[in-house]
Amino acid sequence: MSGDRLAAGAGPGGGTRDLSAQLRLWWMGARPRTLGVGAVPVLIGAAASGRPRVLPTLAALLVAVGLQVGANYANDYFDGTRGVDTAERVGPPRLTAGGLVPARSVLLAAAVCLVVAAGVGAWLALAHGLGWLVLAGAAALAAALLYTGGPHPYAATGLLADLAVFVFFGLMATVGTAAVQGAGVPRGAWWAGASIGLLAVAVLVANNLRDLTSDAAAGRRTLVVRLGDGRARALYAGLVLGGAAIVPGVGVALRQLPPEALLVLCAVPALVAALRLAGDRRRSRRDLVPLLLDTTRLHLAAGAMLVLGFLTGMSSEGVPAWLGVVIGLALAAGLAAADLLPA
Repeated sequence: MSGDRLAAGAGPGGGTRDLSAQLRLWWMGARPRTLGVGAVPVLIGAAASGRPRVLPTLAALLVAVGLQVGANYANDYFDGTRGVDTAERVGPPRLTAGGLVPARSVLLAAAVCLVVAAGVGAWLALAHGLGWLVLAGAAALAAALLYTGGPHPYAATGLLADLAVFVFFGLMATVGTAAVQGAGVPRGAWWAGASIGLLAVAVLVANNLRDLTSDAAAGRRTLVVRLGDGRARALYAGLVLGGAAIVPGVGVALRQLPPEALLVLCAVPALVAALRLAGDRRRSRRDLVPLLLDTTRLHLAAGAMLVLGFLTGMSSEGVPAWLGVVIGLALAAGLAAADLLPA
């Protein structure tokens, strides 16, 4: 979906001619292709708990997606007002920098999303007597705001940004969701969280590889900028291979993950496609735009197979195998629709 088509429905001051055009703008600003990075670890955590429950899982999904959309809107606002997003940037247009929506409206949308996520998260943690999860949620909220906001945005500091993605979109989302199911946190949830967390960092690295030139010109010292093109591609390959290897090589080998978790190996074709694209040194900037899609597709595929593996492995304990099949296939169905979503 191009920025020109979206802007065609916009009037002076960022207003839109109709509700449909306005909703398309906000949907684009939420960066829907990346939302699986927040939702997938929640579903993995629920499945890994051994006793997934509907209400806590839905609440955890609302928290994760709310934090991510809020962070995306905040990133749009701060990068737009600080001049980080410029005409040299490759990728879909941004609401603030493109003048598609008033900056104050973008900031307000970010605040609403983050407040809702914080409120639901606090209720969820306190209702289950998990004081540590309240502190972890507060840290996640601060991380969302300070990623590109505040006097010293850590998105431009290199390793800290990538580490935050691993912690909050890997370990915390998976383990926290498992905890609120009420049956404790099995060790397998930690391994699954580490696996999906590395793939979430790979999504960030894919995005920053695409923006390498514009980030460097804007003085944004991401880890990719600090490493340079060649070493950043090697880092990407390491993250993807490491994320794929944790489940069979550590979790299942140590019997802390069920053998059914080996279904994650079904995501290998998506892994190969992503590595092939990242390894082609002739591709840079705009030619690397598809890498973000390939990496989110890999993340979603691996997550779907992990959910399917956990739930199928629990069939002997009273959870019907067909439930695992239905949920796993529902996640995997997102792969087919991925090309229809704006970045």
